[in-house]
Amino acid sequence: MGTLYLVATPIGNLEDITQRALRVLSESPLIAAEDTRQTRKLLSHYEIEPSQAILSYHEHSRENQLEKIIAALGAGDVALVSDAGTPGVNDPGYELVRAALGAGYKVSPIPGPNAPLAALTASGLPCDSFLYLGYLPRKATQRQRAIEEAASLPYTLIFLETPHRLSDALADLVSILGDREIAVAREMTKLHEEFYRGRISGAIAHFTAQPPRGEITLIVAGAQPESEKWTSARLREEVALALEACEKPSQVARRLTTASGWARNDIYALVTELRNRITPDEEFYHEPG
Repeated sequence: MGTLYLVATPIGNLEDITQRALRVLSESPLIAAEDTRQTRKLLSHYEIEPSQAILSYHEHSRENQLEKIIAALGAGDVALVSDAGTPGVNDPGYELVRAALGAGYKVSPIPGPNAPLAALTASGLPCDSFLYLGYLPRKATQRQRAIEEAASLPYTLIFLETPHRLSDALADLVSILGDREIAVAREMTKLHEEFYRGRISGAIAHFTAQPPRGEITLIVAGAQPESEKWTSARLREEVALALEACEKPSQVARRLTTASGWARNDIYALVTELRNRITPDEEFYHEPG
């Protein structure tokens, strides 16, 4: 009876692989690879001549290949690799693991590179309690809803993003979460590795001036602890002062979300409430549109 090995492979720099991972890749009768081209490149780099089969297992082939892999476990070991990083994280490896366990086979991890954890540990933000949420949704309404659901959580938040969606994602993050601390990790372990560390507004300015390329991981500070959260009386006072200073409601909500620890939606509701109490003669601000 074989073992399903989950073999972590480099996320960029080909030196980031363990001796055990190389041994398992060289000895396993079958390698199930998310991207066979990437896997063959890795094997070639380490002069591993695969006498075993390399089978394509990815999002679009999993239904056809799942049964073949489970059957192969009856005869020997199988090494599962993703195109980069740890199998099962943002790829169909999870379903194969479930199927192997359900069929009574052993599943063993070969630890190694992992982009979310690599970015987190180098971010400068708290690593003791975090929440990984994968790729943000493509559609704006779904993306905003996903961010809103995480807005009040105290954990450091981890997202993956693509270069062409980064601008929209950062705009939604600052609008909903306020101008929190963020680390944007790009092309980790590769020649053009870059970390931006600062506020979300600064990240927007940076990547507007220098459009990003490559793989991107976002590490965002969590919500403030309740002990640091403003009282409702203080929040009401600060909102009133901001409106008297003719600050736009959207700006008030964005700024105070970071400072107060209150959710943006709650602050915006208070802004709306206070503005609606002002009579036409007393009104000191009217937002265009």
